[in-house]
Amino acid sequence: MSNPTANSAPTPPDAVNIRLVIGSVALLLLLAALDQTIVSTALPTIVADLGGLEHLSWVVTAYILASTVAAPLYGKLGDLYGRRLMVFVSVGLFLAGSLLSGLSTSMGMLIGARTVQGLGGGGLFVLALSVVGDVLSPSDRGKVQAMFAAVFSVSSMIGPLVGGWFVQVASWNWIFLINLPLGLAAVAGFGLSFPRQTRTHRHAIDWAGAAALSIGLAALTLVTSLGGQSFGWTSLWALGLAGLALAALAGFIAIESRAAEPILPLGLFRQNVFRNTSILSFLVGASMLGALTFLPVYLQLSVGVTPMVSGLLLAPMTAGIIIATTVCGRYMSRTARYRLMPIIGMPVVLVSALALTQLSVDTNLWGFAARLVALGFGLGLLFPVLTTAVQNSVPRELLGTATASGVMFRQIGGSLSVAAFGAVMTAGLAGQLDSGVNLASEMAPQAIAALPAEARAAIGSAVAQAITPIYWWVALLALIGVGFALLLRDVPLADRLPPGR
Repeated sequence: MSNPTANSAPTPPDAVNIRLVIGSVALLLLLAALDQTIVSTALPTIVADLGGLEHLSWVVTAYILASTVAAPLYGKLGDLYGRRLMVFVSVGLFLAGSLLSGLSTSMGMLIGARTVQGLGGGGLFVLALSVVGDVLSPSDRGKVQAMFAAVFSVSSMIGPLVGGWFVQVASWNWIFLINLPLGLAAVAGFGLSFPRQTRTHRHAIDWAGAAALSIGLAALTLVTSLGGQSFGWTSLWALGLAGLALAALAGFIAIESRAAEPILPLGLFRQNVFRNTSILSFLVGASMLGALTFLPVYLQLSVGVTPMVSGLLLAPMTAGIIIATTVCGRYMSRTARYRLMPIIGMPVVLVSALALTQLSVDTNLWGFAARLVALGFGLGLLFPVLTTAVQNSVPRELLGTATASGVMFRQIGGSLSVAAFGAVMTAGLAGQLDSGVNLASEMAPQAIAALPAEARAAIGSAVAQAITPIYWWVALLALIGVGFALLLRDVPLADRLPPGR
C-alpha cells in the first residue's frame, strides 16, 4: 500500500482561501444533490404544463443515469488534468442543463436538458469530495467530509419540500433557474481560491475503458430504474439490458487490465482500504436508499399522512446523520484514526433495521422517529470514513479516481436495492390484496382517502406487512457490512499535506 505522506500534492491555498474553497464546493454539492429529488413534487405540474405523461419517469431517470455514468470519468480526468478545470466543465454543463430545463417547452426538451444537467451534476459529486483531498491534510479532512455528508443528506431530504414550495409561490421553472445565480456565485468563489493546475505532460486517455464503463453503468441504471415499471423484469428489454451490463463489465475488466492509464486501475482492489471501503460504499448506498425510499409509502398509505407531512416525518433521520457525522469528523481529527466508526456504525444500522421490521399501522410516531434517528446515526458514522480513509490510502495521482469509485459503488448499491426492494414490496402487496386492485392507481393516497374506513384499514395493514420484509434485507446488508468493517485496516491519517506538486 502506498504511504500517503509520500505522494505529491498541490500547494494548498492560505487559510482564508481554504474556507472559500470548501464553502464554494459545498454549495455546488448542495445544488447537485437537490436536483436529484427537488423535481419529484413538481412532476404533476410539469406534466399538466408540458404533457408527455408516458415519459414522466425519464425526468428523474435521465438525471440519475447521466450523473452515474459521468462520475467515474470526472474522477480520472480530474487526476489527469486537474480538479480546477474539471470543476469548471462540470459546473458549465450543470448550469447549461439547468437553464435549458427552466426554459423547456416540451417533455422531450426537458428530458434532454436533464441529461445535460446530470452530466454536470455527476462531476460535482466526485469533484467536491476530491477537492477536499487537494487542500486539506488527511487528519483534517474528516470534519469537512462530515459536513459534506450532512449537506448531501439534508439536501436529499428537503428537495421535495423545496420543489413543492417553488411550485406554490412561483412556477416549476424556478426549480431549475435558481441554480444559475447560486452556481455562478459558487464557481466564482472556487475559481478565485483554488490553485491552477501546472502539469503539462501528455496523457493517454483510456477511451475504450471509459466507453465500456459508461455502457455498463447506463444499462445497469436503466434496468434498475425502469424494470418493473416501464417493462417487466422478465421482458426482452430487461434481459437485454442486464446482458449488456454484464458484457460491458466483462469488457471493461479486460480493457483495464491492459490500459496504460486505466479509468479504474484494477490493482487498487488489492489494497485493503480501497477494497473494503468500496464494498462498504455499496452496502451503505443500498441500506440508505433501500430503507428510505419506501418509508413515505408506509407513512402515506398505512399511517395516513399527507405527502408533505411524510417528508417532514423523515427529518429525524437527517438529524441522526448530522449528529453522527459531527461526532465522526471530530473523532478522526483528534485521533487520526477511523476504523472504530464503521465498527460502531454498522451494528447501529443493523439494530435500527431490525426495529423497522416491527412497523405496523399502530406504530407510535415517536417510536418511528427514534428508529430513524438511530438509522441516521449509524449511517452518519460511516459517510465521512469511506471517503477520508480511501483518500488517505491511495497515491495522490489516483485520489480523484478512488473518490469517484466510492461514489459509483454507492450509487449502484442504491439503484439495485431500490429496484429489488420495490419488487419485494409489490409482490407482498399482490399477495395480500384483491387481484382486482390496481396498484398504480387505486393505491394512490387520493384514491385511498375516498374509500370506506374498513377498506382503508385493510390497505394500510397490507402496505405495512409488505414493507417490513424490506428491512430484514437491510439488516442482512448491515450484517455483511459489519464483517467488512472489521476487515478494514486502520491506516493513521497524516497530519499534513506532503510538500511539492
